[in-house]
This record gives sequence, structure tokens and C-alpha cells, in this order.
Amino acid sequence: MKYPIGIQDFKTIIENGYAYVDKTALVYRLVTEGQVYFLSRPRRFGKSLLVSTLEYYFRGEKALFDGLAISNLVKDWETYPVFHIDFNSNDFTRGNTLKDLLDAYVEKWEKEYGFTGDTRFGVGERFAQLLAHIHQHTGKRSVVLIDEYDKPLLDVLDTGYKTKDSNGDEILIEEYNRNILKGFYSTFKAADADLQFVLLTGVTKFSQVSVFSGFNQPADISMNSNYEALCGITEEEMEQMFHEQIDEMANEQGISPKEMRLVLKRHYDGYHFSRRMKDIYNPFSVLNALNKGEISDFWFASGTPTYLIRLLNHTKENLNELTGKYYDASDFVDYRADVERPLPMIYQSGYLTIKAHDRLTNTYLLDLPNNEVKRGFATAIANNYLQSRTPVLTEMTQLVRSLASANLEALRKQLTSFFASIPYTMRRKDTEAERERYFHYTFYLIFRIISTYLVLTEKQQSEGRADCIIETQNDIYIFEFKLNGTARQALDQIEAMGYARPYTSDPRHIHRIGVNFSSKTGTIDDWQVE
Repeated sequence: MKYPIGIQDFKTIIENGYAYVDKTALVYRLVTEGQVYFLSRPRRFGKSLLVSTLEYYFRGEKALFDGLAISNLVKDWETYPVFHIDFNSNDFTRGNTLKDLLDAYVEKWEKEYGFTGDTRFGVGERFAQLLAHIHQHTGKRSVVLIDEYDKPLLDVLDTGYKTKDSNGDEILIEEYNRNILKGFYSTFKAADADLQFVLLTGVTKFSQVSVFSGFNQPADISMNSNYEALCGITEEEMEQMFHEQIDEMANEQGISPKEMRLVLKRHYDGYHFSRRMKDIYNPFSVLNALNKGEISDFWFASGTPTYLIRLLNHTKENLNELTGKYYDASDFVDYRADVERPLPMIYQSGYLTIKAHDRLTNTYLLDLPNNEVKRGFATAIANNYLQSRTPVLTEMTQLVRSLASANLEALRKQLTSFFASIPYTMRRKDTEAERERYFHYTFYLIFRIISTYLVLTEKQQSEGRADCIIETQNDIYIFEFKLNGTARQALDQIEAMGYARPYTSDPRHIHRIGVNFSSKTGTIDDWQVE
């Protein structure tokens, strides 16, 4: 099987025999049930391939769709003028990039259709005039496809980069680009009668008061259950397309086909984009894993979420306080440019996803989607937050080995050493509440990373919740942590609260571990095991 890694052109995939997960039934529904759409999905999730598929459909290239679902749905194939704007491959940290790019697009299209635009007008007005001209002279309404519409803003979000506006005044590039996009997108309101279909894709949905002001608001299908599988790979599609390849990968890995599917699911599945909760696999990671025959953090390694780290550095919230909570959809759907509210950006970028829907309150539980994101995102945040002298992931793999072999003395030394390696400037806290928050957040990050290797039990006990329970094949570890107390107090709490009771009949060895952390020394100063 040929995997289309890095190939986002539908025609190239079809003509060269690459694997294609057939989404054309959903494409047909999209083009026949509406006109102007917005779709938010994480990066490398198939948005560009969707845009390319739509482009060839509207160009009427019927032969490319032979044998696909849409070939049985479309009776009469029509052709339309298609205008495809792709912001993917440009660096918008230079002030004039966006303006120059849009000017170049419109000038090229004017030449293509033999139309002389009025240069006294802005690029948006000129584009509207071109659309009207095409409609008048051909009788055809146009299709506009804009891929990664928000990249000109994400590239410069919260960077402080500046440029000069048309009056020569200094202005933030973020604001300058927003003004240009607002003017350009207002075209679609003026040209409504000249448009057959419009799709904008991106990571974030910027609020109405910023980019989409003056624009006929598109139908946002980002959380529409009818289109939740429009990008990404479902469980059924995994089996239909890659059944043999998964079996081959299992054989190479020396595990059963059932276990191989479970590994792939834990590492790459877990995305949900509506209350229907249909499981969606990350397509970029799945294709890379099957192609290379190995499990790795392909999606996370393909790009560092620097703008998210910047946002989290500014906010008073941390990942521990954002995850595992129920939110109203308005809390994470519309992005408002406020660094005090990082949640929408984290969700829309794919680092959090929907894990449950509560019908009573119509709220959504958000958490990290899978092991790839847990390990990658938690590690990136931990490295930035703690700034220890050795990479956090290196330290965590040492801890995993000690837990797997039940070497608790090695575990104690490793944890103590790791905390001691964190610079004093990072762990210096002025108040007891800040020290408590730092202590809990540090352990949260550590065990989030460890949980991608071993089973981290997050069950609510009837008497309360243990700080951490980790299960391996042969052992169960029940941890209780104290700040400026004693390990004995921690062990007494494990006993008093009955944290070990649910495991009474479990044949595995139960280890009760009391740990005290000293805010004065910044590391573990008391450790007892029973």
C-alpha cells in the first residue's frame, strides 16, 4: 500500500494509486445542503485534502471520482470557476506578506479571466468585481476555497511583531493582518449573488468582532455531528482500509492483531468533534505509523505549538486546572484574542478534545485525546514550566523502568534528583497557596507523562481519591503526597481512606507509598513504603 504522507492533492493521490479514505459521500452532502461553511480542525488533520477534493469536484473532473461514493450520487456533473487560496506555506511574520500574497492571487485571476480591475480599490473590492464579471459573462457563479484562513493571525499571535500601515504608522502585525483579512472577507457579503459555494478551513474560529465582521456568517460545521468524520479516520474506516496492514504491523511488532489495534487506538484515537462522540483517529499519525511500522509521536513532532506555550505562560491557569472539567460550548468554540482564556486555542489546536457530553447541562468534558498528545504536550509544558537541567522525557522514562521492575529505591532517588534539578528560580513561590499549586502541578505533569507508558488509574473511590494509582502487569502503586508534612501522614491517609480496598482480591502486589515534599529544599525529604 502507498501512503499519501505529505500529499494533499486529491488528483495526485487518485492517479498515482495512493490510499484514499473515501469521504466523498460527506462531500456530496456538504455541497448540496448549504453554501457558505466554516470548518475548524487541528493541523495536519486532512483539511487541505478536503479543500483539494472540493476543487476537483467543482471543476467537474468526473473521472477522478470513479468508484468513489459520490459517483453514485451525482447525476449531472457541472463545472464552476474555482478560486483556491492557500495560506499554508507562507510565513506571515513579515508585515507585507499577507497583502502581497492576496494582491498576487487577484492579479493572477484577473489576467486569467481577461478582466482589468480598478486598482483604486482594495484587494477585496477588486475580487468582488471579478466575481461579478465572471457571473455576468459566463452565467456561472464561483466557488471560493480558503485553506488555513487563520494562519496569518496564528503566525504572529502574541509575538509583539510590528510593521508599518498604509499611513506609515507603526502597528502590530497581528492587528495589521486582521484588518486586511476583515476587508478581504467582507467581499463575500458583497458578492453573495455571485457565489455558488464557499468553504473556509482553519484551526481557530476567531470571533465575529474580529475577522468575520461584515461577512455573511458561515455555517460552522466544526461541531456538527453530520460532518464530524469529514476529516480524520473513523474506527470503521481503519478496518475497511488498513486491516491487512495492521495485521502485518502486529506481526512485525511481535504482538497479537488485537493488541496492535489497542496500541494504535490508545496512541492515535480519542478525538471527538460532536456530542455524538464518534471516535476519530489522527490521520497524519496513523499513515506514518503504518508506513514505518512503528508507534511514535508523528503529529506532535511535526510542529511545536509555540503559540500555545506562549498563551499558557501568560495565563494564571495551568493544564491541570483546564483538563477533566465540563464546559459550555461557548467556552471553547469561539476564540477571543485574550491570553487570559487559552482554552479555545488549546481545544481547537487538537491538544484537548471532547470526552463526554452531559445532556442535563448541555456541557462538554474536555481532556487530552490520546497518548501521543498526552506525552508530547505534557512534556513540552513540563520542559518550559520546570526548566530542569535534563530533558523531562528522559527523566520520565527512567521512572517508568523503575516502576515496571518494582525498584522503589531507584524510583525514590530518581524523583528526588529530578526535583533537585529544577532551578530555584522556577520553584520559588511566595505564598503557601502558590507553593501548593506548584507542587501539585509538577506531580500532575510527571504522572500525565508516565500514564502514556503505564496504566494510571483515575477512579473515584467511595471514600475519596488517592493522589495517584499506577498499575503494571505485576504491581499496583498507591501514592499519597504531602507538602511540608511527613511520609507517615501520607501512609496513614491511604489506610484511613481505604484507597487499597478496591484491590483486595487483586493478585498483584500492592505498594503503599507515602511521600513528603519540602518547599524549603524543593525536593522529596521523606519517603516510606508499605
